[in-house]
Amino acid sequence: MECSVVQKVLYYCFCRVIRRVFYTRLCVIPNKIRRCSNIKELQINEEIRDKEVRLIDVDGSQIGVVPTRKALSLAYERKLDLVKVAPNAKPPVCRIMDYGKYKYELAKKEKEAKKKQKVINVKEVRMTPSIEAHDLNVKAKKTIDFLKDGDRVKVSVRFRGRELGHTETGKEVLMKFAQLISEYGTIEKEPRMEGRNMVMFLVPKKD
Repeated sequence: MECSVVQKVLYYCFCRVIRRVFYTRLCVIPNKIRRCSNIKELQINEEIRDKEVRLIDVDGSQIGVVPTRKALSLAYERKLDLVKVAPNAKPPVCRIMDYGKYKYELAKKEKEAKKKQKVINVKEVRMTPSIEAHDLNVKAKKTIDFLKDGDRVKVSVRFRGRELGHTETGKEVLMKFAQLISEYGTIEKEPRMEGRNMVMFLVPKKD
């Protein structure tokens, strides 16, 4: 009987090492070799020191509260891992699973989620209250390119000296500018003063 248990443990440990090597390689990201270190590590197998645990089988069915040694034995028989999934519960909840595969699937989902996240950059376009019509159109075309790329745009009018007494001129320039790009963007934040500047924020127009 003792020999049988030892053989089971040795075989289990061998399989576990092979799985870890295999799934670590699967977690390699092109041009960057790394482990799935951003995945929260859970206590598994011999790391679980509790006397008893509430056990969930590999298929999700409830086995109930059992001694940790028995839970480990069941995991070994299935050539899987015993993973503590709810350490704060009393008793802690453990599940029988392939921990290497579990971490690989989490890393894969996280990678896919990051691909879907779009980074929104904030571009800035500066002008003066006395800007010429030609220059205004040039800046409008540049802003349209930013908006087409999905960027947020901060448009600012800089006042100097006595110009601060006529800030309404800056607002007129900004509103005219908003009209020029209206096919591609909308005003997110209306013109307002920030120090010596009047600023307005534009965002891409939704389809």
